[in-house]
Amino acid sequence: MTLHLDLLRHGETELGGGLRGSLDDALTEKGWEQMRAAVVERGPWDRLISSPLQRCARFAQALGAQLGLPVQLDKDLQELHFGAWEGQSAAALMETDAEALGLFWADPYAFTPPAGERVVDFSARVLAAVDRLHLAYAGERVLLISHGGVMRLLLAQARGLPREQLLNVEVGHGAMFSLAVESGGLFMEAS
Repeated sequence: MTLHLDLLRHGETELGGGLRGSLDDALTEKGWEQMRAAVVERGPWDRLISSPLQRCARFAQALGAQLGLPVQLDKDLQELHFGAWEGQSAAALMETDAEALGLFWADPYAFTPPAGERVVDFSARVLAAVDRLHLAYAGERVLLISHGGVMRLLLAQARGLPREQLLNVEVGHGAMFSLAVESGGLFMEAS
């Protein structure tokens, strides 16, 4: 049976852009508006699943209360931990660590940011979480509120992109995409 998974990226955060990773900053008012706008005339959902980081979880809890839906937080759906690069912008890293940043952008699976999480490990935890969701909720429509990296990974899988193109997948703040998830980890992008 198919799990219908709508993916929603958190909105703009108080500490701005850059590599947020495991930093737990809150949404700005604009970020809240981006997310509210994304869910208008969408759904209906059977449940909401969210990263526990507040930029995702607070919106999930507010939306769940509004819609009368259960909300489940799943730490395995958190963003990639960027280690020493957390909180830094690509522009700042270009000045201090340009060669390493270039290696990461060229193939994030082959280069890990200093003291960061390996993308292969990130991929394994995210895909295992989605497999668990499929086992538990096949036949349902679920809204997953998460991060750019999580969504890039799932969309790259659905689109059959080579691993080197992971970071080329565009996912803006408040962006929503839909996937059909089948058993065996098959993803198809849905309209």
